[in-house]
Amino acid sequence: MQTTEKTQHIRSLKDSIQYIKGVGPKRALLLHKLGLQMVEDCLYFIPHRYEDRSHVKKIGALVEGEQVTFQGKVADVNILHRRRRRKILEVTVQDDTGTICIKWFKFNEKYMKERYTVGRPLVVSGKPTFNRYRGEGLEIIHPDVDLGSEDGSDPLDIGSIIPIYHTTEGLYQKSLRAIMKTLVAGYAHLLDEFLPGDIRRRNHLPERGTAFSETHFPPLGTQENLLKQFRTEAQVRLVFEELFLLQLGLAFKRKHTQEEEPGTPFKTRGDTIHRFIRLMQFELTGAQIKVLGNIMDDLEQSRPMNRLLHGDVGSGKTIVALITLLTAVDNGMQGALMAPTELLAEQHYLNIQPYCQALGIRMQLMTSAMSSKEKKTVLENIREGTTHIAVGTHALIQKGVEFKNLGLAVIDEQHRFGVLQREAISKKGTYPHVLVMTATPIPRSLAMTLYGDMDVSVIDEMPPGRQPIQTKRYYASQRDKAYNFLKKEIGKGRQAYVVCPLIEESDTQDLKTVLEVYDDLQKRFSDVAVALIHGKLKKEERQRIMADFKAGKADILVATTVIEVGIDVANATVMLIEHAERFGLAQLHQLRGRVGRGKYHSYCLLIAYPPLTEDGKLRVKAMMDSCDGFKIAEQDLQIRGPGDFMGTRQSGMPSLVFADLIRDIKIIETTRKEAFNLIDRDPKLEDPEHQNLKQAFQQYLGDRLDFMDIL
Repeated sequence: MQTTEKTQHIRSLKDSIQYIKGVGPKRALLLHKLGLQMVEDCLYFIPHRYEDRSHVKKIGALVEGEQVTFQGKVADVNILHRRRRRKILEVTVQDDTGTICIKWFKFNEKYMKERYTVGRPLVVSGKPTFNRYRGEGLEIIHPDVDLGSEDGSDPLDIGSIIPIYHTTEGLYQKSLRAIMKTLVAGYAHLLDEFLPGDIRRRNHLPERGTAFSETHFPPLGTQENLLKQFRTEAQVRLVFEELFLLQLGLAFKRKHTQEEEPGTPFKTRGDTIHRFIRLMQFELTGAQIKVLGNIMDDLEQSRPMNRLLHGDVGSGKTIVALITLLTAVDNGMQGALMAPTELLAEQHYLNIQPYCQALGIRMQLMTSAMSSKEKKTVLENIREGTTHIAVGTHALIQKGVEFKNLGLAVIDEQHRFGVLQREAISKKGTYPHVLVMTATPIPRSLAMTLYGDMDVSVIDEMPPGRQPIQTKRYYASQRDKAYNFLKKEIGKGRQAYVVCPLIEESDTQDLKTVLEVYDDLQKRFSDVAVALIHGKLKKEERQRIMADFKAGKADILVATTVIEVGIDVANATVMLIEHAERFGLAQLHQLRGRVGRGKYHSYCLLIAYPPLTEDGKLRVKAMMDSCDGFKIAEQDLQIRGPGDFMGTRQSGMPSLVFADLIRDIKIIETTRKEAFNLIDRDPKLEDPEHQNLKQAFQQYLGDRLDFMDIL
């Protein structure tokens, strides 16, 4: 007898969503708009909020201003016509205790009339307000609504906690929720568990399938406040596994660097360093000495240093970098100092060159603005090793730049560089030591993620004699008052900066704005010397203007943000910033750090031009509230979010789906400890218990990190 067997489909997380019950070709196209192609995509597409419909109220019990859910039936539908052709859709909902109006001001008339028919059951969620138009009763504007069917074939979602997803036009919450319910029920159990059992037990984490199921559809009784804070056991599990995989990558990269990349050990505290210390006209702070101790310990090892140095504006990072560079030269090696802009590279060169000259060390600046002849000479000197320290921008990592024996790369303001640029400078030598500096402090959460594969040093002490800076805010209508204050300081023999913003990266607009302010100040202060500096000027002209200002030949320097970093004029006591609301918080703090470097009281005057955005208001308030760069950095991260804060989209760090670097700082610390401990025990994930983890790790990171082929 011949038998036929029906081939049964074996479910896979890679299944197309089109063939899932309730989807089909049309809905699949709508889901594609949300980036959902496969079942796995949908499981990772978690709700953005929840509604607790386990407590459904009667209409007669509703009160103004309270978020509620109630059910009823459509009693009446009206379209009200207002002036200027405005229409309002008003639906009256009733139950056995009363009625309430729900309204929409923007709607598709044909579609809404088809949906809202008299007698149709519905569930409504929203916040009732007093009906001012009628002068009595309550109404809800633009509520969340689920519609049922009059025959009961399409029941309403009540009596449970309901997930609310981001959606797209034509795809309604109820439909999307039904699709997700099918997917979670049929596929969540296929998610492989990859966290080692001891880590799950230690951190009280549920199994992976359970975590996804309960994040999409929380069990009845789940605390609403925990859901909002993303702190249920299920949600914490998803955050934990994502951060654990990230930290695993950082731990692996650090371990590989330490064990597989041979470095050149340096002899530290040599003759050049002692001569430099004698040249200095100031003493190092305790924090600088401590950080230098960390760096010198690194340099003495046979593995390359990979250290991050951060601290507040004016804390003395440049001197630490110079001593590190001199140590490389003392060992017969070359040093490279790389800055993100030509202006900053110039300023480093001008600040450091006098010391190098006195020590007999050849330091050369290389920028893309050089003539071919100048560039050729510098390239030859670098290649032959007669240049001891090279300073430049990304030009230092271009093809054709060859170092004879690069031993140390100092990268300033790392957050303006991508990972590829950072690695390119490293490849100019055979695993040179790398010191990364940032202009402002980095929040702890980012230090443990974006820089998680590096050793971290913090300069948390300011040089003695630094004066506290008083920050004052003025609105545009008070502009004269701000400039009168500036004039009083000039009258005491002090100097001032007046900074104008870059506007939408438009050089023309920026230049015009600076020129206008410059002209205004020449008229306003006809008896004082006003100078102007901006990025359009030639290098020699900029250097002359800065030297004149430093020598006291100009009282006021009108500038763009070319003076953001590296300028040190002890007699300058006022930093006045026009259109302060247009600057980023870190940039405002950087500019403020240009004053307060001498023995006089200093001031930062912020002129804001209404209307200010909410973020603009927060930035100005943060500047008023604190001068502490570490607090400023945390606030900046909260205002901007991690993606924008340090260009993490370019950093090589995978994007985060579940975790939040601000909210989840404690989980970052825990996962870091767990991941680094695991890699210490099993550096290549060879333990049989770690094979699922190894596979998940490779899938998570893909080819984004250059060490993946070593696993």
